[in-house]
Parts: sequence; structure tokens; C-alpha cells
Amino acid sequence: MITPRLPSSALREWERRAGAPVPARRESWRPGPWAAQAVRLAAKIVLVTLLPFLALVKVGVFLYQREGWPTALALAGGTACTAAVVTAYGASVWHRLTGRVRLALVARRVALPFVLAYCAYALVYLSSANAKSERVRAYYASLHPLLRVALSTLILVDRDLVVTDLARGPGDYAAMGLGPNDGSLHYVQRDGYTHAADLRTAGRSGLQNALVRVYFWSMGFATLRHGGTGDHLHVELPVR
Repeated sequence: MITPRLPSSALREWERRAGAPVPARRESWRPGPWAAQAVRLAAKIVLVTLLPFLALVKVGVFLYQREGWPTALALAGGTACTAAVVTAYGASVWHRLTGRVRLALVARRVALPFVLAYCAYALVYLSSANAKSERVRAYYASLHPLLRVALSTLILVDRDLVVTDLARGPGDYAAMGLGPNDGSLHYVQRDGYTHAADLRTAGRSGLQNALVRVYFWSMGFATLRHGGTGDHLHVELPVR
């Protein structure tokens, strides 16, 4: 049986289609090794930047809560630890630039002035942008120093944080329609400080509120999310 010959035009069309390249399948985008390296580098930068501030809070709270140190000495211990970290950073940079290690010089002229200046700022200043009212700002000095330092350190990262309440008296609970709370750490305690602060949670994402809570918990503070006078996060430093 003889196969009929295709017309020349049909034959050319068949050859064109048969010889055409098969279109490549488009593969989904996958991050390359550079993406993972960039993430690791960013994480290291964040850790190195925050470590001195976290050391100040964590060491101070540890010495106060676990070791029973007085407030001033606990804060001084945290300050010394932070100064040591900053000194190590500065000495490393100095060594890279000059080839020499000058720990005492860096500690005296860079680390200690920097840490003392930050502590002074954290202890006395709360921006109006981070306070619900002028009343809250007025009571800021009555808050326990370790809580003040912890709040200021968090505000460095979370600029939208708002403190809604600090000090209270028995009359404040009655004005809010609540019963008396003799154990409230919003009252001035035996050491002359209030030991609690309330933070705004409304208008913030669940992730933000969760991270704030994890931060205070990891630093050694107690936290409680409740809505007694509106949804807020209650943070306290237990009284020894």
C-alpha cells in the first residue's frame, strides 16, 4: 500500500511545528543563598544592637528578684554589665582601626558615659507620645526604676507603645466602678515606688501585643492581659 504524498504546503507546516522549540515551564521563584545570608546578617545586627540594653534590664531584674539586691545596687549591676558589653564593642572597633586594645580608655571615655546617659534618660523621661495623659507622665518618677528602664528600652524598638496607667489610689478604683484592691501594685509600695504599669493593646496587632508580653516575661516581669478598665496589658515587678 502506498501512502499518499502530503501536499508541499502541509509538509512544510508539519516540519515547522515539529522543529519548533518546546516552551520551557516557568519555575516558581525560590530565594537564593544570598537571601538567607541577608536574613542572618540582619539578625546579627539587631542582636548586637539590642544586647547592651537587654543586658541592662535583665541583669538588673535578676539581681533584684533572685539575689535580693537593693534597687540601687541591682540597677548599678545592670549598668556595669551593659558598660562591659559596650566596652567590648568599642575595644573591638578600636583594635580593627589601630591594631591595639585599649579597654580602660574605651570604658572610661565611651562606654561608661554612654550607659550613664542612657540610664538617666530612661529614669526621668517619658515622651508624651508614649503616655496616655499628662497624669501618666507626672507619675512616671514614682514607677520602680527597673520598670522605667524596661519601658524605655522597649520604646526604642516600639515607638507606638502607649502607657495608659501607672500609680493609683483606693479612690481611683471606686471612680472606675471597681471594688477596692488592697494588693494592687499600682499603689506605692514599702520601697516608695509603684510596681505596675498598664500598656495599651487596642489598635495594635495581636503579634505586636504578643511580642511585648514575651519581652517583659523574658526580662523577669509578670504580665497579665485583662480588660477590667478596658483591654490592656498589665506589667508588674513583684515586690520582694
